Amino acid sequence: MLSVIAQKRGVRVENMAVASVKFDRWKSQNHGGSPTTNASKKYAIFVGRYQPYHQGHTSLIMQKINQGIPVLIMVRDIEPDAKNPFTTEQTVEMIEKFHAAHSHDVKVMIIPDIESVNYGRGVGYEINEFTPPEDIGFISATKIRQSIKDSNDDWKLLVDKSIQSDVEKHLMESAIEL
Repeated sequence: MLSVIAQKRGVRVENMAVASVKFDRWKSQNHGGSPTTNASKKYAIFVGRYQPYHQGHTSLIMQKINQGIPVLIMVRDIEPDAKNPFTTEQTVEMIEKFHAAHSHDVKVMIIPDIESVNYGRGVGYEINEFTPPEDIGFISATKIRQSIKDSNDDWKLLVDKSIQSDVEKHLMESAIEL
């Protein structure tokens, strides 16, 4: 299923394996705060559910890691359900495992579920919106979960090998029906 989606978009799926993922530059728009030099190694923050953590997420986060900027990934503390089959703790474990396997400067923390992200003027940091390149933008956790449900191994092309067994194990142990 995912390979069909990728092929329709002109993306060669074999290029999606993590060892060969091109971490193309995403388009970025700053919505506030002056660009910083980050000489003091402040963290770039990313907030999400990450159900599961896939190459779209890692490609986005690599935008900062590749600039030498440390990253803080904030995982929303949510109850598992059909759209979110992994517990928050399982999600954190998989994210930490991936970044440890690649020696990235990443911290992961759990935050309460959020209603919105808000900021005031003169915040002292950048507020960036990233738009994925075409070869990454089609990746969807929903489609990955559907591929797993359909026993279609295409999803493995979109999730790093370091955490594939965890994804399968956690889903098999879960009482949640996808």
